[in-house]
Amino acid sequence: MTRLDPSAPPPAVALGSTSPAKRRAVEAALAELYGHPVAVTTTAAASGVPDQPWGEEETRRGALERARGALELAPAAALGLGIEAGVSEEPGWPLWTFAWVVALDRHGRRGAARSATFGVPEALAAGVRAGQELGDALDATYGLVRAKDGPGAVGVLTSGLLDRPELYRTAVILALVPWLAPAEEAS
Repeated sequence: MTRLDPSAPPPAVALGSTSPAKRRAVEAALAELYGHPVAVTTTAAASGVPDQPWGEEETRRGALERARGALELAPAAALGLGIEAGVSEEPGWPLWTFAWVVALDRHGRRGAARSATFGVPEALAAGVRAGQELGDALDATYGLVRAKDGPGAVGVLTSGLLDRPELYRTAVILALVPWLAPAEEAS
């Protein structure tokens, strides 16, 4: 696959996750590109990182492993996507949360992008520092059930102004730049 062409049929796409929120993000990005719904195969690809990744490198590695796993688990897919949410912390700032998206094709081409970042309230940060996944800390703090499958922390903390699929949608599109950018002209 050399390009994603909105005038051609979409390629088979596999996502290295069964998360409903991540699936909706990929579906929304592809629907925006193609102008109609595009089927996405979800797979239970392992991330190879802890359930709650810490830092850029660990989170990005998790997304890469999920994209690789998606291609392995879905042999008909031309494109594999991995999305991994992580956290990081530095003195004097809140606990940050963000996600990395990695896209891979079967020819070795790779794209990656990072979502927007936001700080989480101390009550959530304390749960994460104590060993909880951010989604579990979110549920425990606000009395929710699997909020990560729907609005996610961003949806709860922005009172619904954004949700997790929307937060990831832009990063999915940006991870596809290697297949979207115009061909370079030879000089």
